Amino acid sequence: MSETPTREGLVRRDFLVASAAVIGASAALVASAGTARGQTAAPPSPVSTPGTAYSGDVIEGRPVVTSLDVGDLAPGRMHHLFFRGVETPSGQHWLVSVMVARGAKPGTRVVLTSGVHGDEMSSIQTVLNVMAQLDPAAMSGTVMAVTDIARPALEGMQRRWPNSGRGIDLVDMNREWPGIENGPTASGRHAWLVFNRLLRPNADYAIDFHTGTTGFGVTDFNIGEMSVPEIRAMLDLYPVSQIADNPTYPGVLHNAFIDAGIPSFCPEVGAARVLDHERIDRFVEGTMNVLKHHGIVAGPMGRTSADVRVFVGNASFAILATAGGIVEYLVGLNDPVEPGQRVAIQRNSFGEVVADYISGVSGEVLGLRSDAMAEPGNPLAFILFNAPPQAEGQDYPE
Repeated sequence: MSETPTREGLVRRDFLVASAAVIGASAALVASAGTARGQTAAPPSPVSTPGTAYSGDVIEGRPVVTSLDVGDLAPGRMHHLFFRGVETPSGQHWLVSVMVARGAKPGTRVVLTSGVHGDEMSSIQTVLNVMAQLDPAAMSGTVMAVTDIARPALEGMQRRWPNSGRGIDLVDMNREWPGIENGPTASGRHAWLVFNRLLRPNADYAIDFHTGTTGFGVTDFNIGEMSVPEIRAMLDLYPVSQIADNPTYPGVLHNAFIDAGIPSFCPEVGAARVLDHERIDRFVEGTMNVLKHHGIVAGPMGRTSADVRVFVGNASFAILATAGGIVEYLVGLNDPVEPGQRVAIQRNSFGEVVADYISGVSGEVLGLRSDAMAEPGNPLAFILFNAPPQAEGQDYPE
């Protein structure tokens, strides 16, 4: 079984809980980063898997595995498998779809993940489109794709995993990584199985694809730490409009990869629940560039960040609703904004303006609420901006 190499020197930044601030008639949630955790990430613990273990089941002609080492698969071929995750309340298992393009020659292993949130269709289609372009017979190395990690959420096309521990809780699986083997939630146990028996042992690099959440539209942007050279090299290969240079939240999948010594980042491919083909194409092009960069596939590079205008920010300024009513936006995605600029107005059922929403920073619009009505506390807009290091934000519509 091939082992995941330890990658030291992946500098990480700690972060504090977000604090709320009211600016004029708008409410803004600005998160703050704390002091650095240390100069290097802690070395990952050894990966202990029994290689590839088959359950003995074959579903729709595809074998089911309980652990996987891609080195055990025949080279020069595309392999379709199911990975057996956590049990359902009825005692069956949630099965995760796995595609492995095993190159004819040895080389770098890249893992592509999506479906951590169940309402993110463009992220799934991006990964499928990348895999459709691969010819394993002409490849060096391996590309593994997993497109339906949070199966219970995906079945209902909803963001969160419905956990039946205390009635029905809705668990955000992208706060669960790397999971807990014997933890208190099925989603956390599923995360542990998927991460330790499938993803981590087979990754030299990893990309975790997402979109905005239901009810929120976002630009085409990447979240990644540009202070890490291996991550920045990949971020620079995408022809997308924005980069959020920030570690964001604890428990997200791309951070779990980084903590395990595997350079990783998070693309955000537009809005939830739809296929945004224009944005999908940009992320497919960038991902194919990454595979070329790592020598997995041959061919000329496509467009990169050098060919488009890219706005880079290290913080996200969130504007929250202070009233109930219908919201009218005065800006669009990617629009530049300045402090004091009106971003939106809100009217009640009589058509009276009940709230004005104002930017407190200079930056670019990263996301806008797509649902026309809002109640107090709903996020209305996120503005990507550059804050001093001691005040970096981490609120993103991921």
